[in-house]
Amino acid sequence: MAGIAETLLWQGFRLYTSPDAYAFEPKDQAGKSEILVIDRADGEVKLANSVPDSATKGKALDVWGIIGIIQLHISKFLVVITSRKEIKVAGLAAPVYLATDFRLFPIPKDAKPSLLNHPIEKTLLNLLKGHLYSAPLYFSYGWDIGSSFQRQSQPNYEVKAALWKKTDERFFWNRFLQNQLISATEKPGGQDFSRFIMPIVFGFFETKLVTIGSRKFLFGLISRRSRHRAGTRYFSRGIDDKGNVSNFNESEQFVLADKAGNEEKDLVGQVRLSYLQTRGSVPVYWAEVNNLRYKPDLLIMDREETGESTALHFKQQTDLYGDNYLVNLVNQKGYEKPVKDAYERAVDKLDNPKVHYTYYDFHHECKGMKFQNVIDLVKTLEDKGHSPKNAWFYYDVGQNKIMQAQKSVVRTNCMDCLDRTNVVQSTLAKCVVEQQLREVGIIGKEDTLEKHPDFWFIFRNVWADHADVISKAYSGTGALKTDFTRTGKRSKEGALQDGVNSVTRYVRNNFFDGSRQDAYDLFTGAWTPRKGVRGDSRALLVRVLPYVWLLSLFVIFLAIFIPSLIEHAGPSKQVLGVAIAIATVTFYSITERGLQYVAWPTLNYPENVINYTGPGYASGRKGRTGSGKYAINSSKPQYTSAYQSRTSSSAPGRRGDTYDKEE
Repeated sequence: MAGIAETLLWQGFRLYTSPDAYAFEPKDQAGKSEILVIDRADGEVKLANSVPDSATKGKALDVWGIIGIIQLHISKFLVVITSRKEIKVAGLAAPVYLATDFRLFPIPKDAKPSLLNHPIEKTLLNLLKGHLYSAPLYFSYGWDIGSSFQRQSQPNYEVKAALWKKTDERFFWNRFLQNQLISATEKPGGQDFSRFIMPIVFGFFETKLVTIGSRKFLFGLISRRSRHRAGTRYFSRGIDDKGNVSNFNESEQFVLADKAGNEEKDLVGQVRLSYLQTRGSVPVYWAEVNNLRYKPDLLIMDREETGESTALHFKQQTDLYGDNYLVNLVNQKGYEKPVKDAYERAVDKLDNPKVHYTYYDFHHECKGMKFQNVIDLVKTLEDKGHSPKNAWFYYDVGQNKIMQAQKSVVRTNCMDCLDRTNVVQSTLAKCVVEQQLREVGIIGKEDTLEKHPDFWFIFRNVWADHADVISKAYSGTGALKTDFTRTGKRSKEGALQDGVNSVTRYVRNNFFDGSRQDAYDLFTGAWTPRKGVRGDSRALLVRVLPYVWLLSLFVIFLAIFIPSLIEHAGPSKQVLGVAIAIATVTFYSITERGLQYVAWPTLNYPENVINYTGPGYASGRKGRTGSGKYAINSSKPQYTSAYQSRTSSSAPGRRGDTYDKEE
């Protein structure tokens, strides 16, 4: 089986910095004659046989990898990793690392310290740094962490190719920043920079060495976040015209073990078992438009290209994974119902026999916090063809043979593809790992994880950690319902923590996620400097209102609790009355103009979504007062005639129905 690259990356560098050049000297003894030089006069990259004399006169530091080069508003910057945390993977020759510290260097030689005071450049630098330090970024010098075990076993996987060429491009998170080195490598007759081009994965990676009886094995879980249509919860929803969906993650659970009776002192990993699942936003054009209310305006855009985009998405997914078993957990009543209906209409129109749809009413079936009822969904999927008994990957290293291939995948979604999705994915993963451990004789044929409490504890907590990381990347907080994932039962404490997380999500999603979305767009190349930066065009009075409201609340507090401090302004009761009146009026004005107080992304401002007036469904246009010709302030759902028959409140739900049958 492939996995360890023939063209290995250099494992760290001595970086020499000078006014004329940046020079990377590999720490590997074999690489002392392959020096990457970045000329600061023209920004060009080249390979040299030795470190230029001018560079050796400058400062030097150790770096562990090159993330890439990025053009900001004024200057290009070099981004490198200066600290890492090693994660040893028993059974594999190459360790995995988590990047923990970074440095950014301006490339032009005439760059001056004043560059950092330029308002736009400073903003972009802060976005870039914020992303680097908040995103879990993993890399390996020898193992293709961006590709699943099964993908690495395929005949078309080029073992001897450079790591950046063969890794899954969807999960090559720093692909945009590596463009200059890649372009120079691909240039006819150009130099080969492959040993310097290190792919990084944004996601989750955790392994645990486990012993059951006398058998040791490595249990691991990795999640790879797609760089396409990357973003935050309310600013990135649905699909694009290339078939990419928001919050797409491929999660791979794996087990590395030795055969019974052939165990070495140290785990070798004679057999490799894995199980892939995916999640992603509902693949139609839809959005939620923040307006400071807890429930944003829901918008389904009935665009002409919806059918083509959805079909393209599932063509890509079935080509990659085989049969796709869709599990839709969106509510069939209330606010979420139009999203469910739009998804079902799109699936209805597909002509793809490899796509199998199942609706599962999560909140109804698991009413009363009985999340263990999700096992019924597993049985439903098994009846339809995706069985824990055979829907996973099994590779025998000694025989260099695939014993069993995973020919289908479960694609799970709820509204955010976070909390309900996590419960379903961990339940499926539990059923699969039980079957895998039985297959290689680590547990008995009738054993379950509950009979092995130490591993059962590890399994639950790894999956809960995985849920939290994916959730933080999208919503800004840890996942909900993880008390069930960690303990196997729902608790009042867990429900309370969910409440705290929900409030935190509201605050972050309305007032902080604009900059997080900007950081995603900057890092992945969804925004480039030629697009410019949007400024704050709101009227002065509109911008001042929140401060007036906060000041009035402060005065109310003083009038009630410390009236002596405001006696010079008049009787405390009168002052209190005036402050309450001002607070009421300003609060009303702010909520009526809620759209203008949301921290929207400024690099790719979603004007086409906010001002959408085409066919589709809209739950209302709240918070639009003062927003121009689209300032509709209606709390009633708005439908177009094209949607009336399928999205009205009387339309029946389709619990458990499959799209292989006629209605």
